[in-house]
Amino acid sequence: MLFVNGLGGTPLIEHYIVFRRAAQVLAEKGIEVTRTLVGNYVTSLEMQGVSLTVAKLDDELTELWDAPVETAALRWGR
Repeated sequence: MLFVNGLGGTPLIEHYIVFRRAAQVLAEKGIEVTRTLVGNYVTSLEMQGVSLTVAKLDDELTELWDAPVETAALRWGR
């Protein structure tokens, strides 16, 4: 799983630039990215920059990640 989180003041296009490069680096190391999340989810009062989270998902974690979500910030799998 590759999660690029904006801190609030960085344009979304720059999040995707970071995502593309991170995905390239992981692919070069033979790591397959199976789940992604890119955007402003955990912000810090319009702070510039992004945070990058990489997590290894086993079958159980993938099932939990794919479970339906309906919150103020995330919605999928309804």
